[in-house]
Amino acid sequence: MSAPQNKVFVGGLAWATTEDTLRDVFSQAGNVTYVKVATDRDTGRSRGFGFVEFETEEEAQNAISMFDGQEVDGRSVGVNIAQPRN
Repeated sequence: MSAPQNKVFVGGLAWATTEDTLRDVFSQAGNVTYVKVATDRDTGRSRGFGFVEFETEEEAQNAISMFDGQEVDGRSVGVNIAQPRN
């Protein structure tokens, strides 16, 4: 069984980018069902990347087309299909 392709990895986030900001931005591409900004366990500070999950694979592809290489909170972000953890 292959992993769902409706979750994208967003790298290069500004330290100030919040989950609410990601939800607002990426909802332009489709129906966002889950957002997570990775944070440091000790400091609680953003680690500079996060994940956005959509209802469909098509919406995830829209997000990649729309936002890969674009600016979010003043930083150029990379957006691609999230790879499952091994």
